[in-house]
Amino acid sequence: MIQLRNVAKRYPSGNQALSGVTLEIGRGEMVFLSGHSGAGKSTLLKLITVIERPSRGQIVIDGQNITHLPRGRIPGFRRKIGIIFQDHRLLFDRNVFENVSLPLVIAGYGRREIGRRTRAALDKVGLLHKEKAMPVTLSGGEQQRVGIARAVINKPPVLLADEPTGNLDPELSDEIMRVFLDFSRVGVTVLVASHDIALISRMHKPIYRLHQGRILNPDAPHEQRTPLAARV
Repeated sequence: MIQLRNVAKRYPSGNQALSGVTLEIGRGEMVFLSGHSGAGKSTLLKLITVIERPSRGQIVIDGQNITHLPRGRIPGFRRKIGIIFQDHRLLFDRNVFENVSLPLVIAGYGRREIGRRTRAALDKVGLLHKEKAMPVTLSGGEQQRVGIARAVINKPPVLLADEPTGNLDPELSDEIMRVFLDFSRVGVTVLVASHDIALISRMHKPIYRLHQGRILNPDAPHEQRTPLAARV
């Protein structure tokens, strides 16, 4: 589902963000990226979403080589990917339903289809009863789940999350990770970037460790899935 082959990224400033990154994540897998600030986690996610382009190497998503994807085809490709951010990026002047349905409204779907798909997405994250609530009235965990519902409204096969629990307490962080796990169980490929080693170790899923732009354990999916703390 996600394949990176000897991928490197050097920014115009000269900063080498990634070097020789090779990894493969299968359909329905839930995988983590860990590493210090500046290790390359966010850059790797930006390459997968074609926000940035690699300086070298090949990137294949769902069988499509996106390394040199023409600019005009990028919006269509991005419908395959749901993206969750640390800061939710909700519109606080719109209710939960309106926030989640926004991608469908922009895409020009009809009212009936928007209603059906929006409520289905809210139901998946346990917030159907909050569809008329304003974001300011929600807890941090609920706001993040609204962001997740919006990310999956187009039924993408790939879900990316960049430090999605950075502002949440441990209980809410576990709650969000369980939501991601539920999506992987129905075939969605989930890739989560997080520096919270204690949290992601509890999930007992493959963890790729990035350090100065390189993956320290390229065979992570084939390792025994013991807590990371026991391996470092």
